[in-house]
Amino acid sequence: MFSTKPTKPTFKSYLPPVQTEKPIDPPIKKVEPKLLLGEIVVNEVNFVKKCIGNENGQDDLWGKLICTNFKVSFIPQEVFPKQNIHLSHLLLGEHDIPLTCLDQVVTVNDAKGKKKVLGSNQKLKFNPTELILYCKDLRVIRFCFHEAGPESAKKVCLAIAHYSHPADLHLLFGFEYQGRRYHELKESEKNWSMPQVGLQTVVFDRPSDWDREIKRTGAAEWRVCSINERYGISQSLPEYIVVPASLADQDLRQFAIYFMDSRLPLWCWNHPNGSALVRMSNIADPIQQKKIEQRILNAVTRSHPQHSEVTRVDLEKFLPNTQDIQSAFCKIRQICVIDPFEELEERWFSSIENSRWLEYIRAFLKQATEIVYLMEGKGSSVIISEEEDRDLNCIVSSLVQLMLDPQYRSISGFQSLVQKEWVMAGHRFLDRCNHLKKNDKEECPMFLLFLDCVWQMTNQYPAAFEFTGTYLTVLTDSMWIPFFSTFLFNSSLQRTRHLLEFAKIKAIPPGEEQSVYFPPVWEWSQQFSAKEQTLFNNPMYVGKGAACVQNGEVKTFRRTKKAYSASVKGILVSVANGLRDGDGTLARRASFMSELKPEFSPVKDVVESPSEMFFRDWFSRPVDLHGNLCRRSTLGTPISKFLNGAKIWLSTETLNDTI
Repeated sequence: MFSTKPTKPTFKSYLPPVQTEKPIDPPIKKVEPKLLLGEIVVNEVNFVKKCIGNENGQDDLWGKLICTNFKVSFIPQEVFPKQNIHLSHLLLGEHDIPLTCLDQVVTVNDAKGKKKVLGSNQKLKFNPTELILYCKDLRVIRFCFHEAGPESAKKVCLAIAHYSHPADLHLLFGFEYQGRRYHELKESEKNWSMPQVGLQTVVFDRPSDWDREIKRTGAAEWRVCSINERYGISQSLPEYIVVPASLADQDLRQFAIYFMDSRLPLWCWNHPNGSALVRMSNIADPIQQKKIEQRILNAVTRSHPQHSEVTRVDLEKFLPNTQDIQSAFCKIRQICVIDPFEELEERWFSSIENSRWLEYIRAFLKQATEIVYLMEGKGSSVIISEEEDRDLNCIVSSLVQLMLDPQYRSISGFQSLVQKEWVMAGHRFLDRCNHLKKNDKEECPMFLLFLDCVWQMTNQYPAAFEFTGTYLTVLTDSMWIPFFSTFLFNSSLQRTRHLLEFAKIKAIPPGEEQSVYFPPVWEWSQQFSAKEQTLFNNPMYVGKGAACVQNGEVKTFRRTKKAYSASVKGILVSVANGLRDGDGTLARRASFMSELKPEFSPVKDVVESPSEMFFRDWFSRPVDLHGNLCRRSTLGTPISKFLNGAKIWLSTETLNDTI
């Protein structure tokens, strides 16, 4: 007969009951403007519409547009509470744009058909109906003033244009904010002490930092040199540099006057086999060039345990210059911000290729990989050079160390690498980022190109890096927040001078100015909570000593060759390494060997060069996430896709087929 047991609930019984009445709207809350210490409202206008981008305008927001001495802020009149899918920034709101992030301020009058790009202290002869803000992070923000007061709209546009073009570095809001913050902390805390900077990040501003790096890499024949203390030799070098132990200070002083800006050769890193990576500027005097270069080469040779030969690589012969890179980035930016996109959709991939941005990324990665071969494959020390040693050398030296040293693939190690090869080496962040908008010819996204190269490497070896794409994107966005010393200055000397001068203005005692109110960007607690900083950590990271939580216990990863092999189950190793099965020929997206010599084919009758043998052998082995990471030939989407404002999410495979 029938069972008396209760029937098992069906799938439908788990569904919530169907709502027959209109749900009650959640309570509406007003968002108040978020002002920081020292931040003041310069101008504002009500009844402004922020255009989100949909043709029907359903997602457009109405509210108040505010210009402060720090940012452009839009305050919606009414918003419904919703789950926040973005990082909650401690300095900026969801609709805030730092003034230093603005690239162009464009006003439009629809009725008169007029458009004007506003600069500092300019006049506006018409009442704007629209304001378009083109941002350096690829965002394009549009506001409409059809319902706003025409005079108020004009004033807020002029205020935004004026405050986004500061006449002096001290007029950047970061100086006012950090000065106010310092004094407020002084007054509120009785037992106040200077906070520690950088946490585990080595900033390389003292001899002990360089000493530890020398010992860590085993560079026994190199020493820390202090001849540039108080910047007596070169104004763009740090006070402490690492030089060959066989060169005396007296010799270095004699050599310095012949180098561009007196920039002596700088030691970057030592390979375990003894080969060294050195960077230097060009020698201005052609008469002394050969003599001095030979002295430098001999000193580097003697620093090698086997006295191996030294290879000098002139990067300007193989890599694009700053003008070419800036031109390519402008084209990429134009492609990302074009509206409407549908008009160029069919030409999207060809436009990306014609911009040459990915071509330049490939060129830098290729150059770095060739230097990896020289150092690891041949055991040769390498000296990379360019005219000023402040742009191309920064990128290439950083990429080489990322490929060879797993320490720099951790978050703290990567930050130390940026400090060593960019900040302390004198990369001109102030000019290249064009914070003061004084010289467009000097502007060039060198650091962004480097981060894009890193992004490509993290995609090819996702378990080898401790940081995520979110971390790289946040680092890029931080370039436009004028609170951090990392991206504000052209050199250590410029940083020291400006901070000492500002310390006198703000009555800050000597010795506290550098780390109190202008910390490096690596102090992430200035921008994000500890919980949100966890998004920087790659859960797939397999680093030495990398910890994981399993069943409530903290355990350490142990790598085995089988677990992290380059081959995929069910796929031949040759296919996984870019070879087609069967005929053994190289596919279009093959290993890096195809780029070193396109006609190369692993046929027995063909004689391989030493570099081809090195890379063939390397790609045939399982990937060692703690060892050398050579770049494969395929490139993914540029990092600009992840910056705010990029409209298209590309398919990596499709882009690879295109290029």
